[in-house]
Amino acid sequence: MAVLNAERIKITSTRSPWWCTVIIVVLGLGLAAVIGLSAKASINSFNDQLADGKEPDFEPFLPQMADAVGGVSGFGVLVLMILATLAVTSEYRFGVIRTTFQAIPNRASVLVAKAGLIGAFGAVLTFVLTFGAYAIAKATAGHEAGAALTLSGGDAWRSIYGVPIYAFLCVVLAVGIGALLRQSAGAIALLLLWPLLIESLFNLFGSFGEKVMPFLPFLNANHFLGAPQGVDFHWGPWGSLVYFAVFVLVIFGASLVVVNKRDA
Repeated sequence: MAVLNAERIKITSTRSPWWCTVIIVVLGLGLAAVIGLSAKASINSFNDQLADGKEPDFEPFLPQMADAVGGVSGFGVLVLMILATLAVTSEYRFGVIRTTFQAIPNRASVLVAKAGLIGAFGAVLTFVLTFGAYAIAKATAGHEAGAALTLSGGDAWRSIYGVPIYAFLCVVLAVGIGALLRQSAGAIALLLLWPLLIESLFNLFGSFGEKVMPFLPFLNANHFLGAPQGVDFHWGPWGSLVYFAVFVLVIFGASLVVVNKRDA
């Protein structure tokens, strides 16, 4: 409990968690509104062409639940990872980590406390925001364009409760990466480029990329959230969650070993 209280005080006594929370809320709910308005504009344009007796030259955009909560599961979780990484790397940068480890010789418990606190906060925040994003997207899309935005069926509900699970695992991963690299710029760059760029580059490698992509961690996470992105996975959504969780635990476990072996 002493470790948890110490980490809670350190995290809540700085401005960055509050600013990150505001950014997550704005991105999560704002992008949901954009998705809804885009869908409404798309279906209106489609209907206008039909009314004019023309054959529409496009398919209207009818968002699914995964699209509605994409701002939370995508950019919102990325901001959470930045926050979790800075909770570790900032202590290394300013030398606070030495004092922390002197006060708490069990170094592993420090990382576990950081990951647990920020992860729990991120899970609760994203869980609430997914419902808000769903409501905003459905309201702005209207009845016709938002017909698929309904909380019925396992896939739709998985898009809701899957986001906080994903957020928690991403926080644990970010704490592990921060402890391994110990530099804010390097850790943040890796965590941003990995899901946004690096994994998508395998599309350029033809058959080799097609064989590798089902084993990439963030693509598996997206598969669990309902956005398989055209990848032919060897297992279902829950198998992808297990795969991603194992990957996260391996990275976090490696960070615990490294932190205990090298100097602060």
